[in-house]
Amino acid sequence: MSSEPLAAVPEREWGEGADLDAWLEAAREPFVVRGLVADWPLVAAGKQGARAARSYLLDHARDRPFTVSIGPPGHDGRLFYDADMQMNFRTGTGKLADIFAGIDTAEDLGENRTVYLASIDIPSHFDGLDAANPIDLGGRDPLKSIWIGTRTLIAAHNDFPDNLACVAVGRRRFTLFPPSQFRNLYLGPIDNTPAGRAVSMVDFHDPDFERFPRFREALDHAMVAELGPGDAIHIPMMWWHHIEGLDPFNVLVNYWWRDTPRWLGQPQDALNHAILSIRDLPSEQKAHWRALFDHYVFANGDDVTEHLPEGMRGILDPLTPETASRIRAYLLRQLNR
Repeated sequence: MSSEPLAAVPEREWGEGADLDAWLEAAREPFVVRGLVADWPLVAAGKQGARAARSYLLDHARDRPFTVSIGPPGHDGRLFYDADMQMNFRTGTGKLADIFAGIDTAEDLGENRTVYLASIDIPSHFDGLDAANPIDLGGRDPLKSIWIGTRTLIAAHNDFPDNLACVAVGRRRFTLFPPSQFRNLYLGPIDNTPAGRAVSMVDFHDPDFERFPRFREALDHAMVAELGPGDAIHIPMMWWHHIEGLDPFNVLVNYWWRDTPRWLGQPQDALNHAILSIRDLPSEQKAHWRALFDHYVFANGDDVTEHLPEGMRGILDPLTPETASRIRAYLLRQLNR
């Protein structure tokens, strides 16, 4: 990827006196915690072997379909686009036991088959797995997901929530970039994506610097970490991360949370709506709307409302669940006209 070694993600050791809640509260950049979940039964099962890890997961799996992505024969594990900008893998559903049986068969035959279960909601798909493998995140109320698969390579992308990713089985390599580097990562479409978020079009294993010259600058800001079973990494919201599952079988458990209330809207929805309604306007109109966005959204100073009587400012007052619900209902009515 680069002739110069990338900077390492700062590391901390888990042990007596460590305070994960305080670390997360103060964090503005990524950091690794070695051994954070080393005592998980899932980690112990994985150290016995891939089949022991799969057996442990099956013991907790609910009897319901699991969504799985499967690459064609000879797939290199990179879940990405093909030459026609379609996905280079197919997606289906199946019982976890059947999916794992396919992985068993491929291992027995020595086949290099890409199988990936991405962002599976733990409480709805597993019974007791979360309780048996706990983590104390203080007062945070996270979404809990598990990622299961063979050797995979996930293109650089970012997420809106904060993320604590715990490696349970296998090894994973994370390459991270600050939010400001989005221009230098050469993002693909925002509506046609491998997993819901725009991804970097750069092949990190074989970057084409003629096509993507600014990627060199991105690498100047990159950090890398390789995690083993029991290790964890905190990825702050909007940080770009490229993830590689390095072993024949890998399991990651991650926790997503946001400091703002869940009833607030998603910024990505606002971006999509702005593309629909503003991007293709004449330049002088776009300049006017940019000024309005700065006034009402990004600057949002006292001058926006100080001339209005208190209690009569509508949605210009700090939002509540009730006013957020009214905005959402209004937008739905407008979009459905």
